[in-house]
Amino acid sequence: MRKTSEPVSLTSASFQELLREQLVRMGEDPDREGLQRTPERMERALHYLTRGYKEDPEKLLTDALFTVDYDEMVIVKDVEMFSMCEHHLLPFFGKVHVAYIPKGKVIGLSKIPRLIDVFARRLQVQERLTTQIAEAIQHAIQPLGVGVVVEARHLCMMMRGVEKQHSAAVTSSMLGCFRDEQQTRDEFLSLIRQKSSNGF
Repeated sequence: MRKTSEPVSLTSASFQELLREQLVRMGEDPDREGLQRTPERMERALHYLTRGYKEDPEKLLTDALFTVDYDEMVIVKDVEMFSMCEHHLLPFFGKVHVAYIPKGKVIGLSKIPRLIDVFARRLQVQERLTTQIAEAIQHAIQPLGVGVVVEARHLCMMMRGVEKQHSAAVTSSMLGCFRDEQQTRDEFLSLIRQKSSNGF
């Protein structure tokens, strides 16, 4: 039985036929000039936007672990994120802030934005995305704690439904000392809100 987290495998031709049929059912003429290559372009775009299914978050992190004598908070903040809502297949986008307190091992800094992309480039809900990022880091290096905050705007709220253009959703996942220690959690939340004079 196919796992529900895996996309259906379709040949390129049949996928484009489905997309062409979608245009017809919307009331469009797929043969008019502006739409003739739209199924092909849509296929390429959808494969790109869901490429996270083909990437292994565990391998990504284990290939970039370093042993260090450091036990202070590591924060990577304001990481741009783009994903697709699984309910309406509309984009949501925003920023991700990640922190952890190492216990002997750290992750190469560039791998954290890549880890975010692995999970964001799938059909998602923001709550699950937030948890997956935190749990992947916790599993990879067993730190003293992990904190993840995601701030995002959802086009399914902005373009349809309630049509609230300035609404944003904020979700968090706190593990280990970030969950158990108020001071650690407050420090993380305070640091991600700060803006320094050089824009960082």
